[in-house]
Amino acid sequence: MSWFKRTAAKLIPADNKKNIPTGVWIKCPECSQTLYSKDLDKNLKVCPSCGYHYRLTAEERIETLIDEGTWTELFTGITALDPLQFKDSKKYKDRIKEATSKTKLEEAITCGEGKIEGQSVSMGVFNFRFMGGSMGSAVGEKITRTIEHGIKRKIPVILVSASGGARMQEGALSLMQMAKTSAALHKLSEAKIPYLSVLTDPTTGGVSASFAMLGDVQIAEKGAQIGFAGARVIQQTIGQKLPKGFQRAEFLLEHGAVDIVCDRQQMKAKIANLLRLLHP
Repeated sequence: MSWFKRTAAKLIPADNKKNIPTGVWIKCPECSQTLYSKDLDKNLKVCPSCGYHYRLTAEERIETLIDEGTWTELFTGITALDPLQFKDSKKYKDRIKEATSKTKLEEAITCGEGKIEGQSVSMGVFNFRFMGGSMGSAVGEKITRTIEHGIKRKIPVILVSASGGARMQEGALSLMQMAKTSAALHKLSEAKIPYLSVLTDPTTGGVSASFAMLGDVQIAEKGAQIGFAGARVIQQTIGQKLPKGFQRAEFLLEHGAVDIVCDRQQMKAKIANLLRLLHP
């Protein structure tokens, strides 16, 4: 046994090791640094050592962006149906029940109105924990209503994406949401109201192929995976090795697909400045 292990064994007796609660210490997947969970939370779940951005829940995302006490959730009660009575290894309706029970959420997006540094916005934030943030008919409806709310109130719209794409269990009905949300954004543009698209890890599939890439300004969170098909599928299709960092936010910035790559700690201030410029 090494000196370090012998010393650690003396400092932390075996009985006490069992009493350490799960989740107190977290190992960074990027730099392998061991992080104290409370310190990580204070740093908005960004590794202080390497800057790795952990995924946030919709609730955490709203808390980091919206002024305290100004958030009002809208369009609750809009939930997925099972029009195709779809079944794979499980029934679709059972998957929905399971996701609802596990996450305590209604759907894969939370929508509402709030203020960012005093400026009112109509905002939708994806819940990746709910079936991978997939977009079905209910999600498309909530996004559309969020956009229409922005038009009605004449306030900017912000959509924060974290999604695996269209929800396969609803077939073509989920794909129709791509056109539906894009058409709503066209009306927003005609009303000359700004739309900011915030791309977080991951933003893929039918979400990236529709409203997520239609922002007046595309803001990507540092290190976020952004693309349509998976890198392995693309590589197999074209028969070529893909460049390093392909489908990461920084790569997309270099190639003109996004406008800004932003660290999470600076995201709120960056959005607030853009709102002041675009919607004075």
